[in-house]
Amino acid sequence: MSAAKTFLYMLMMTALLVLFGQALDIAFGGGGMYLAIFGGFSIVMNFVTYWFADTIVLKMHGARVLDESEAPGLHAIVDRLVAQSGLPKPKVCIVPTQIPNAFATGRNPSHAAVAVTEGLMNALEADELEGVVAHELAHIKHYDMLLSTVIASMAGLIAMLAGWARWGLLLFGGRRSGGGNPLHAVGAILLILFAPLVAFIIRSLISKQREFAADAGGAKMSGNPAALASALRKIEAHAQRAVVMGGARMGSEAAEHMYFINHFSFGRGMGRLFSTHPPTEERIERLLAMGREAQRSYRGVKSY
Repeated sequence: MSAAKTFLYMLMMTALLVLFGQALDIAFGGGGMYLAIFGGFSIVMNFVTYWFADTIVLKMHGARVLDESEAPGLHAIVDRLVAQSGLPKPKVCIVPTQIPNAFATGRNPSHAAVAVTEGLMNALEADELEGVVAHELAHIKHYDMLLSTVIASMAGLIAMLAGWARWGLLLFGGRRSGGGNPLHAVGAILLILFAPLVAFIIRSLISKQREFAADAGGAKMSGNPAALASALRKIEAHAQRAVVMGGARMGSEAAEHMYFINHFSFGRGMGRLFSTHPPTEERIERLLAMGREAQRSYRGVKSY
């Protein structure tokens, strides 16, 4: 995803938040107060997210920066991949949990971090670990980290505010404004009711696109789609076991969109509409198809 498209999506979510503020003005007779508050709040949120997202996310997970002497193999993987991709080397961090997972954070490729868990280091072979790291570096290359943080923050904020607004409508009713036009009031109430749904659908659609693109970019960067598919299969199996057994999970649902695999839910049917990740089996099949296509191309060149 290009930097221009990233900022376009950020503007779209900002506009949704501002429209939500205007809907509150119409429903509760705020006289422009809510519009001004949410417009200003969106600017502050974008600023804080841009400058401090990486610090906040790393501290939230208890991650610490690894120097090369602590994890020479992991640093060698990162060095090899950034040399191939032309990216600056990000901070390399470890998260103290036995749950196998990974994420990337930061506002741009020059200010980024890749974090892996202790469980991931223990669960995967070297080529599989390289595939996961390449996937996260692809997120960095596509400017996904900033977008995902802003969208998740705004979606969560809209959901929280909508809950308050619904209670306000239920307990106190709404006061029509906008020239007393009842259609304006009805439209405002509908926006209050459905804005969280729209926000989470947008978050889900963008997140799924990001994951497919990062899988493809990571497979191309590492040159081994099968290893990345194998890593997906192993991590998915671990996450499924953890859910069945009621085991601990990494971080919180607020950050689920950032992880290599979302271990908080494995929705089926309508549940997949709101999932932050595509179905793992579909991700694996796409990667294996990439590998088959690469083999066909190689055999074609060799025979030529």
